[in-house]
Amino acid sequence: MHIEPGVVDGAKMVFAYGTAAAAAGYSVKLIVDDLAGHNIASFAVRTVLATIGVFIFFELLPHFAVGVSEVHFILGTTLFLLLGAAPSAIGLAAGLLIQGMFFAPSDMPMFFVNVTTLLVPLFAIDALARRIIPQDRAYVDLAYADVFKLSVAYQGGVVAWVAFWAFYGQGFGADNLNAVWTFGAAYMLVVVIEPIADLAVLAGAKALRGGGLRGLFTHRLYHAS
Repeated sequence: MHIEPGVVDGAKMVFAYGTAAAAAGYSVKLIVDDLAGHNIASFAVRTVLATIGVFIFFELLPHFAVGVSEVHFILGTTLFLLLGAAPSAIGLAAGLLIQGMFFAPSDMPMFFVNVTTLLVPLFAIDALARRIIPQDRAYVDLAYADVFKLSVAYQGGVVAWVAFWAFYGQGFGADNLNAVWTFGAAYMLVVVIEPIADLAVLAGAKALRGGGLRGLFTHRLYHAS
């Protein structure tokens, strides 16, 4: 999902600064909401876990250059279901920043573009979960259909933002259209894998339902809203 340097540049970057600032502002709201239901220690632990997870997803899991960008197994839905929206948002931004600062400094000029691409779909699945998941159902009890909808929404959102940045920065020429289409087709294959990974992780969490590790996860993982 990385937009490469040069795809968006010059005055057009102003819009990326604005979207990233808006994402940061909405993240603050999510943090306030999270702290209303969790203590600060729980929030801090989940944020650290999210950051470590994102770094592993970006750097250690397979990733491939395809079309206009790269295909990564971000597992954003997994982070959301286990850790909550706010820690996941911080983890995605922090993991991206750590990767750029220490492992891929050439990506840093596109940080605000890429952080928007990661966070806005996360906000979307947070809103979607409130609508499609019954209030009396814990996340560990979700069916495949529920997880699939969230995964499609997240990955589709990532593809949509990548396409937007590519067209916004480079226009609608034939080469750019083909590169965006190739990326989108490859990236949506992640949707086949991520719901299975989500359900496997949720099954593991369910097995720990009565254990002492429950405090490492968001309250909604094991409880109704």
